[in-house]
Amino acid sequence: MREKKKSKFFVGEKVLSLICFLLIIGFWCIGSYGGFVSDIFLPSPTAVVEKLISMAKDGSLLTNCWESTYRVLVGWIWSVIIALPMGMLMANSRKVSAFVQPIIEFVRYLPVVALVPLTLLYLGIGENQKYTIIFLGTFFQLVLMVCDTVSSVDKNMINAARTLGAGRWQVYKEVIFPAALPGLMDDFRLTIGWAWTYLVVAEMVAAENGLGYMILKSQRYLATDTIFAGLILIGLIGLVTDWIFRLLTKVVAPWQDRLTDKK
Repeated sequence: MREKKKSKFFVGEKVLSLICFLLIIGFWCIGSYGGFVSDIFLPSPTAVVEKLISMAKDGSLLTNCWESTYRVLVGWIWSVIIALPMGMLMANSRKVSAFVQPIIEFVRYLPVVALVPLTLLYLGIGENQKYTIIFLGTFFQLVLMVCDTVSSVDKNMINAARTLGAGRWQVYKEVIFPAALPGLMDDFRLTIGWAWTYLVVAEMVAAENGLGYMILKSQRYLATDTIFAGLILIGLIGLVTDWIFRLLTKVVAPWQDRLTDKK
């Protein structure tokens, strides 16, 4: 009976999400086809779809999507590789936290756009500069998120493991990491979304392809249909990424569903 109710509620959520998208598209159609907003400011859905088809035919759609996705993944993965162990250490060592956290708190408030000139000076106009911008936009936030997530692990489980003779590495591997994994997956899912928001910043200088570059280039010529096409593509890729992370969470941390059901 409980599973049946849960299934009905889940279907209801999907319907509500679909209604929200349909309402947005409906207002868009009314504003553009109804002539309430000029084509310069609001292209019609037909114009945007035609632009997407044109880009698919000339190959630019696939190229731009791939280049942007690759840049986001490289910058974000480096962020995860460094932020995960650092955040876990900060959560379980007051000395490490006292040493590292102040500088992280300071840097995370610096606007990434302001760091673009320095990254160009230090790294040039190549791909490493773009990866670095995305890294800087996600790393400092992710470290603190990982620290908070790991800090929330039940201390009784950690103390019990130590009482049973588990060493520090065993505690991390067998207790802390599995307990924090569902929360960590949520942290990763959120920060990869932020990585996409820094994509335009990463591609605003000396880029020759990518969705951010396409949007910025279209801005010069008031090609709003191309701008809308780029924004829609970024949004769709983001939705797919979010779905993949939700699925991965169920695969790598299946115990999370059981804990949720108990609550």
